[in-house]
Amino acid sequence: MQQLGSRGRKPWAFLDEFRGTFFTGQWPTLPQMFTITCKRYGERPCLTIYEPGRISLNYNEALAKIRALARWLHARGIKRGDKVAVTGKNSPEWAVAYMGVLFSGATVVPIDYQLSNEETELLISTAKTRILFVDEEKFDRFAGGTRVKLEEVVSLGKDKGPYIYDLDGPEADIGTAESQDLAAILFTSGTMGKPKGVMLTHENLVSDCYLAQGHMDLSPTDVFYALLPLHHAYTMLAVLIETLSVGAEVVFGKRMVTKAILKDLKEAKITMFLAVPLLFNKVLSSIIRGVKEKGPIVYGLISLLMGISGFIKKVFKVNPGKKMFGFILEKASLTTLRIGICGGGPLAPSVFKKYNQLGIDFVQGYGLTETSPIINLNPVEHYKETSVGQVVPWTDMKILDPDDRGIGEVIVKGPMVMKGYFEMPQETAESFTPDGYFKTGDLGYLDDEDYLYLTGRAKNMIVTAGGKNIYPEEIENEFQLFEEIEQILIRGYTEGKKAATEHIEALVYPSQDFTWTGDGPPEELAKTRINKIIQEVNQRLLPYKRIERVRILEKPMEMTTTKKIKRDSV
Repeated sequence: MQQLGSRGRKPWAFLDEFRGTFFTGQWPTLPQMFTITCKRYGERPCLTIYEPGRISLNYNEALAKIRALARWLHARGIKRGDKVAVTGKNSPEWAVAYMGVLFSGATVVPIDYQLSNEETELLISTAKTRILFVDEEKFDRFAGGTRVKLEEVVSLGKDKGPYIYDLDGPEADIGTAESQDLAAILFTSGTMGKPKGVMLTHENLVSDCYLAQGHMDLSPTDVFYALLPLHHAYTMLAVLIETLSVGAEVVFGKRMVTKAILKDLKEAKITMFLAVPLLFNKVLSSIIRGVKEKGPIVYGLISLLMGISGFIKKVFKVNPGKKMFGFILEKASLTTLRIGICGGGPLAPSVFKKYNQLGIDFVQGYGLTETSPIINLNPVEHYKETSVGQVVPWTDMKILDPDDRGIGEVIVKGPMVMKGYFEMPQETAESFTPDGYFKTGDLGYLDDEDYLYLTGRAKNMIVTAGGKNIYPEEIENEFQLFEEIEQILIRGYTEGKKAATEHIEALVYPSQDFTWTGDGPPEELAKTRINKIIQEVNQRLLPYKRIERVRILEKPMEMTTTKKIKRDSV
């Protein structure tokens, strides 16, 4: 277990200056952390949105609105341990609501805004929520009365009321939370049956925020891009909380459309872009397509230079790509991008490699909602393209019951591991080993430098007739750069009900943006091309991993808000 990050980093050392005055103990709470940042960087930009002009709050202005909201909540009887929900699109108001709840001493319940009203009601009821902050489009629905009892509904948009920025209350001695108190309840993807709420304490979130920086240099001059939904642990921690811990700026993206993303990246001069594989694949595909349009000679030359750039960066720790490919990055609105971080799912090593060759410091990370979420992160100066990263400091990671390849279930201990599942003691107990390690449900192996290599989810594993274990995610990664495919899911199937072994099939939804050229209907052209892609990939796979059956889908598979296919719904 490492005590320090790569290159001996200990970016949380500055907290010693504030220990005993702003907080006591090992870690501050989230409100204490934010107050410390305001003390250090009060005049720096904090929460920003472009709609279309730039609207921004600096740290002191954000703190004033947060404290006003905390006073209003306190005046409404909200106290330490109470639950307050937030649901809506990414916005400065969402962040103010989140922090205002925490400043009141209460626990925040972030809810996926893409859920149906009925699903939202279920989560509100499950978490015993007293007050709801909600977007304008759903405000009337919840303010008008629901099947669940709410004491107040507040709008995150200024065209409905009561509007969050208009709220305040009398000065009061508000009971603040302690480090071990519950900061947030996050409901994991999928709300069928009894919802599973992950309980994260202030210590969980704050420790994870700073320990992750052991592998990553962050600066008050950084500009983070909050594009993925903030209710998800990945964006909440790795974008919002990380930003607020170092005095950086967070810019809120509203549309997950490539053109809008590139516009935001350029206009806001984004330096830190955190996203999921689907988004990074789309941006890279757009870049590669633009280069190919210049003709085979130019494409060949650029590919050669990219290979040279990647070699220099990997071997000599020098990054020539930004100068070599400045014209490409400028066209793709990536000139100001300092670091790209991919999480929320496996990324093909080829994609990882190409971004680094182009001069962008691009790394992968890994974690789960139950781990706050970051437990692995690739250091920029020593990244491994096939790994999801090195174990972050103060984290004890092991492989449970490894096979002959060293692969087994990843288990972990550390200050970022959840308190448990909300009011689900049996499920909580089942998720830990007898000696207190959290069982991630992911399969993988560690190398001698504590870098983790994932092979798949335990529950998704396919067992072949020869007794081989197949991990669908490894096969799916082979298709990430084929523009013709919008979605692909690999799974096992059996020949008859009594069959004990599984075969491999691919469910494919063709891209709706791809232009199919040739003689015949588009659907037939798509089917022919996709079958050829499957054959091409099969040639690269070991015989026991090859896809035996293909199903072309007419409708897309259901996805989570972080753009992962819901396997259980297919």
